[in-house]
Amino acid sequence: MTAPSTYGLSSEARNLHWLLTNLVEEVPGIQSVAVVSSDGLLLLSSDQEHTEEARQARAAQRGGPKGSAADLATIVSGIGSLTVGAAKLMESGTVKHTMVAMEEGSLFVMTISDGSLLGVHGSAECDMSVVAYHMALFVGRAGHVLTPELRSELRQSLESSEGSTTGGAR
Repeated sequence: MTAPSTYGLSSEARNLHWLLTNLVEEVPGIQSVAVVSSDGLLLLSSDQEHTEEARQARAAQRGGPKGSAADLATIVSGIGSLTVGAAKLMESGTVKHTMVAMEEGSLFVMTISDGSLLGVHGSAECDMSVVAYHMALFVGRAGHVLTPELRSELRQSLESSEGSTTGGAR
């Protein structure tokens, strides 16, 4: 993964980028990571390449999802919403984490204190307990700094990054 440009970001935003980069680089088998706001917007991603060619090359090289980080964010948001609804129906309290095990990989979703979600797509070979442990560390470190102001800053940074790689066209 290439480190995203953090020029001009607050120290909290740079710290979150560093935590995400650390998560991806330190845990074997992680394909991609997304931090999603409680309303389903992508805030932070390990997929910092926003052109279609870059996405396809990354997916082919790493075996990641066929789509973009936005696709992972959509999946994470949907799973988060489904599990919250299930917990309410079952009167079982709040959802802490969700794991989906598949033949060729796995998906982990963990709640961050503000209602945001951390989603990790792992390969079939990843150790689920190691991924869950490192996700819990990320959530513990990120949860207290993910304020509304920081969420807004991350979202604006992501949007400006997308605009600059497409030449500003939307």
